[in-house]
Amino acid sequence: MKPADLASLLREFHRDKLALRQRHVAAARRVAQYAANNTYQYVINREDLHLSWLEAALAELETLPEDVPEPKLPGLVRNESFMPLVEKDATDAAAFVARWRPRVAEMTHARHRSLLEVILGETAEQKRSFEQIVAGREDALGRRSNGPGSPGTGDGVLGVRWIE
Repeated sequence: MKPADLASLLREFHRDKLALRQRHVAAARRVAQYAANNTYQYVINREDLHLSWLEAALAELETLPEDVPEPKLPGLVRNESFMPLVEKDATDAAAFVARWRPRVAEMTHARHRSLLEVILGETAEQKRSFEQIVAGREDALGRRSNGPGSPGTGDGVLGVRWIE
């Protein structure tokens, strides 16, 4: 694989992964249920790491990544379920893996192929986590020692990440 082809492929992969990450950030703003939002925060954190790996690979190839804005999702009305958002995120993760797995398998650059395979594997796990949320599981990230509804979870998460 020529360096220009590799750079193009990595840039496209980065753009697609960043689009997923931005969608997850937008969805997390709508998901107030504690365990589900916690799962989104974990997914976003891992995606930030994936993107940093990809950006380092692109920098080695003297290529800049594309920017992808966060999508505008409609607000949920009182008592409206956030589950359609999670279902779409599960579907999008599956589509990302299905679209990229054959292309990654054809890569001849072993280090970058391995990097993308790790990201694809973790994206498949993210899909599974979203499916667990849809199934009503509150333990997508594991069980809390005090169980669901333990002190500290209250009625969900705050609408903002930091309070000063």
